[in-house]
Amino acid sequence: MSVLVYAEHDNASLKDATLAVVTAAAKLGEVHVLVAGSGASAAAQQASQVAGVAKVLLADDAAYANQLAENVAPLVAGLLANYDAFLAPATAHGKNITPRVAALLDVMQISDILSVESADTFTRPIYAGNAIATVQSGDAKKVITVRGTAFAKAEPTGGSAAVEAVSGPTDAGISSFAGAEIAKLERPELTSAKIIVSGGRALKDADTFKATIFPLADKLGAGVGASRAAVDAGYVPNDYQVGQTGKIVAPEVYVAVGISGAIQHLAGMKDSKTIIAINKDEDAPIFQVADIGLVADLFTAVPELTGKI
Repeated sequence: MSVLVYAEHDNASLKDATLAVVTAAAKLGEVHVLVAGSGASAAAQQASQVAGVAKVLLADDAAYANQLAENVAPLVAGLLANYDAFLAPATAHGKNITPRVAALLDVMQISDILSVESADTFTRPIYAGNAIATVQSGDAKKVITVRGTAFAKAEPTGGSAAVEAVSGPTDAGISSFAGAEIAKLERPELTSAKIIVSGGRALKDADTFKATIFPLADKLGAGVGASRAAVDAGYVPNDYQVGQTGKIVAPEVYVAVGISGAIQHLAGMKDSKTIIAINKDEDAPIFQVADIGLVADLFTAVPELTGKI
């Protein structure tokens, strides 16, 4: 089976989300990676060094500069004449492209897979991760998004794939790039952080959140996350949200502070290697998934913990 992987990149470097997709794709067959961009040769060279990649396809055109889904999807659909499957990260960007590709090919999309059981059978979460569905596809072409936290990341070095230039439909003329506001984070980005400290609604307000969570995160060199309730209350911006409607993370250590553990939040972090929960409610659902639980007032426990690190 031949597999085409969509590379997420910024035209200069590859995003980590792509590495997990390469691992998933390797379970299906020979892996080729598509780098669509403008002035993206550096990203293509980086993709060529990823272990397990047999070939890199570079579509370098001004129409792909911002990787608009309306322009990229026809390119992918055309290339899939030579492939059995198309895999992309289950990120906002990947989820924007794959449904369009599936529609152009008139096939069903398989979303957010957790494992590859065989060439046509996969598992995926349903009901906020409370049940795992096994799905089998009879489509000749598979269009799949991959949950990055479910697969180990492929080694970024060790490969020596050839880079081949490809072309296809360019500007579809139905969308345009207006601009982007990129948040500059002082701490590690959530989806790549090895340690995450998250706060919930119990932190009362934005100032209290920052005064309590940020010092602990700084001491640990951690990313900062939040529950949806904390985001909705305005404590932190939307890009801090962890959960079913936020970011899916699986760090080495996840510290949940003042988070009760609603299923929507658990769906976004329960694959973390070690979960530490601090909550004064001993019956909070978070303790059911926590490896280490501390029943205590967070306003006492967190500053004390921070002071001892």
